[in-house]
Amino acid sequence: LPSVNAFFIFLAFVYVVTVLCNGFLITVVVINPSLHTPKFLAVINLAVIDLCFTTCSIPGMIKIFLFKDNFVPFNLCLVQMFFYYVFAASESYALMILAYDRLVAICFALRQNSINTVRSMCCIITFTWCYILGLMAYSVVLITKLSFCGSVKVFSYFCDYAPVYRLACNDNSKQWFVGTFFSYLNLLGPFAFIVLSYVSILVTVFRMKTSDNRRKTLATCAEHIILVAIFYIPFFVIYTIGFYSGPVNPDLRVLSLSMASCLPPCINPVVYSLKTKEMEISLRLKNVHFFMAFVILMKICKL
Repeated sequence: LPSVNAFFIFLAFVYVVTVLCNGFLITVVVINPSLHTPKFLAVINLAVIDLCFTTCSIPGMIKIFLFKDNFVPFNLCLVQMFFYYVFAASESYALMILAYDRLVAICFALRQNSINTVRSMCCIITFTWCYILGLMAYSVVLITKLSFCGSVKVFSYFCDYAPVYRLACNDNSKQWFVGTFFSYLNLLGPFAFIVLSYVSILVTVFRMKTSDNRRKTLATCAEHIILVAIFYIPFFVIYTIGFYSGPVNPDLRVLSLSMASCLPPCINPVVYSLKTKEMEISLRLKNVHFFMAFVILMKICKL
């Protein structure tokens, strides 16, 4: 890749900001009982995924770009592949869960407290994690059925599923089908739910009597829509090209996929979680030092 040093500095900055913002967010929510709500359970779920997702990808990228160390043993490659796709899929479902929270809060406002409880949110989050772990374990086990008798050079910054199965010298049609189907299931499934949720929200909003209420309600959804766009658009483009147009320029693929993996976890807490009204009120009431740290952190993140 050209300008490797600049890219390394950028990755290091993104990783530090991601760890600081998400770590701060998790700490504040955990120590504030007033934030132990279904909404912030979903927010914490996203923050944990963001921390794990970047830790799974960025240190490996830095090692490759800075130290030119791009050798990975096969078993470690499979482990990296498993965790990368677990956290990528979890990010998709975490955004879906946040959309569900908005849907219940706006479309079922009078029944919100009985529908969206802490217990029900815990069940939803637990189910998605179990489902994703099982799905990805099956996908990675399929890779072990392949034989690699030629090149073992993977054109990616990690052990990417599609570039790996393409290196096999035996039939990889099952791996192609599973990779394609699961990728679109984990992207299109949550995305379709998010779209339908916002259609329902818009119908409810336009039934409101005053324009002021409409504006305030839509404002609570704007940040989430930004997160959805930042995460889904790059992945849709990358995987559509990768699966149906064949291998693209390796440098372009590495750059695009790394941006799609690294930027959302960095931006999520800045754009959405840390800017919620509940978070600011809780910080002011809890501790002035926490609030000052929050203000400083937000200024750093905007640099």
